[in-house]
Amino acid sequence: MATAKARHILVDSEATCIELKTRIEGGEEFAEVAKQYSKCPSGRRGGELGQFRPGQMVPEFDHVCFNEAVGVVHGPVRTQFGYHLVEVTERSE
Repeated sequence: MATAKARHILVDSEATCIELKTRIEGGEEFAEVAKQYSKCPSGRRGGELGQFRPGQMVPEFDHVCFNEAVGVVHGPVRTQFGYHLVEVTERSE
């Protein structure tokens, strides 16, 4: 069964999400931005979510983790929780 590892940053607004993505693409460290801005408890771990299988995350998040490129910051991804930046760090089939 497929598995993925990812890290994310959760914020309240799309504008904030876009701003943080620009900062990361400009060279700021994803983990440091997550620690400073993410509303999710995983922010304390640099946004690390660990390993999971399809169906364990909300559908919008799942789609990114199992269909988009590994090692790229994706987003904003809107879910019921807010807006996410998602980086898939590993995926196996």
